[in-house]
Amino acid sequence: MIVIADNDRETVALLSEALRRFGYEVLAVESAEEALRAALENRPDLVFVETNLPGTSGYTVCRALKDRYGPSLPVFFVSRERTEPFDRVAGLLLGADDYLVKPFDPGEVVARVRRFVAPPDARTGSEEEQAWNLTRREQEVLDLVARGHTDADISQRLQIAPKTVGTHVQRILVKLRVHSRAQAVAAVYLAAPQAIKPER
Repeated sequence: MIVIADNDRETVALLSEALRRFGYEVLAVESAEEALRAALENRPDLVFVETNLPGTSGYTVCRALKDRYGPSLPVFFVSRERTEPFDRVAGLLLGADDYLVKPFDPGEVVARVRRFVAPPDARTGSEEEQAWNLTRREQEVLDLVARGHTDADISQRLQIAPKTVGTHVQRILVKLRVHSRAQAVAAVYLAAPQAIKPER
């Protein structure tokens, strides 16, 4: 379970949706007291903490969680107001494992989370590739996208219209359950890094 302690509903909705799409269980709370109560009752896998929570500060929450669970519990600070370099440094020195400045890209956040907590429905290698159920042409397009080619390059190499390339890319994103080319490329490397060979 991932706990999000933030009274900014827009941020909570964005984070929750992005994390749930990858199979993470999410519990959102609005205050430091609720965050501590939830985390102390059941050890979470990771905690997001807004630095400026009502009542007790996010810094206090981070310190309390680290005292209770030690460095094995990842804590990410999020903030819209405390965004200066010294704010981020202070947060990391207090024990936070990451510090995200709002607004942020949800795809990037999920990538950072995956460094600490694997998605519950994560598969490996050929199982993942089979689950994607890509057509042969979609696999060809994905391979070229993963190698850094543009739609124009792919169109020329595969001798198909640029619009057709775009259609294939959109279908690939749906099948991989991702929202961007960057996430698609990451999915390929995570599932089968040996499948992407450098071009000569």
